[in-house]
Amino acid sequence: MDDNNLTEKADQNEITCKNCSAKLTFKPGTHSLNCEFCGTLNEIEVDEEKRREANEEIDYEKFIRNQVNLAPKLEVSTIRCDSCGATTTFDPKIVSEQCDFCGSPLAVKTCATSSVIVPKALLPFKVEKNAGKELFEKWLKSLWFAPNALKKYARAGRLSGVYIPYWTYDSDTETNYRGERGIDYEESYTDSDGETQTRTKTRWSSVYGRVQDIFDDILVVASKSLPIKYVDALEPWSLNQLVPFDVKFLSGFKAERYQVDLKDGFDTAKVKMDVTIRNSIRRDIGGDHQRISSTDTSYNDVTFKHILLPIWISAYKFNKKTFRFMINGDTGEVKGERPWSWVKITFTILIVVAIIAAIVYYANQSS
Repeated sequence: MDDNNLTEKADQNEITCKNCSAKLTFKPGTHSLNCEFCGTLNEIEVDEEKRREANEEIDYEKFIRNQVNLAPKLEVSTIRCDSCGATTTFDPKIVSEQCDFCGSPLAVKTCATSSVIVPKALLPFKVEKNAGKELFEKWLKSLWFAPNALKKYARAGRLSGVYIPYWTYDSDTETNYRGERGIDYEESYTDSDGETQTRTKTRWSSVYGRVQDIFDDILVVASKSLPIKYVDALEPWSLNQLVPFDVKFLSGFKAERYQVDLKDGFDTAKVKMDVTIRNSIRRDIGGDHQRISSTDTSYNDVTFKHILLPIWISAYKFNKKTFRFMINGDTGEVKGERPWSWVKITFTILIVVAIIAAIVYYANQSS
């Protein structure tokens, strides 16, 4: 992948139509750029050799030791939000801007040039903006016990398409463990009334062993700008449909710069792997119950990719607090933060209590 070529493409102010030279924007659900002036679709050519390269993993240890030769860098114009810390690509033609992640005003003077690792691949948007707005409206209508004014404030927030940075990790693991296996057995005893009873007890024995697990594409979000539990809940993604990174897919959208570096991302991946590893250990221990006292895991043949995944985001402020709504731009899965109306909740509880009291009263009257 040619670093200089990528930098040159990234510096272009806009991608132009082959028919009329007007500005082009990527059309979700296609592999084409749409002309805003004449409507011509300009197809983005995806070279199959580059597609194969986009899915190739990078050796983690070699990259850590010598970053320059293994992954090219890209110079991009970025702007950082002082409120939430999000750093996204910036369009220099825009005089004023609003943060897509928290809705706060952005100071154009904070615009800077950043050098970032070029993503290996990205997953293009499939969900169009109008479809995203419909999903947002449907979500708003589903919110029980929300303040009456919420919909007005939420609709004031704009829906922005942003490519979010992710790391993916592969690893073959070997884990030595120590623990205990519990086997249940029945024990007879005489109770206080002189009756014979049985009870279940567990006999524990010490065990040790080794398990092996193979992990492929452990996904770690490299952003700190969005609530992690909601971002993780947007999974799964169609990672088998990744395309080689091309700035044309970003036309009309923004991309966030990664805030979680490669090493920290791998630490998070280890936490995710640990869930599977401990399940493997429990199966290996066997018996009716398992206790794990210690583990020692080695991570072999570790590889990674840096990719971008599409999310529609709406950030709105309500009662001086920021709330975020997110749509998986690939599948349409929705997740969001919301405020609660304690007045409505209290009123509902009082009604329920009154109904129960009335039912009890009439039941007593009839008896």
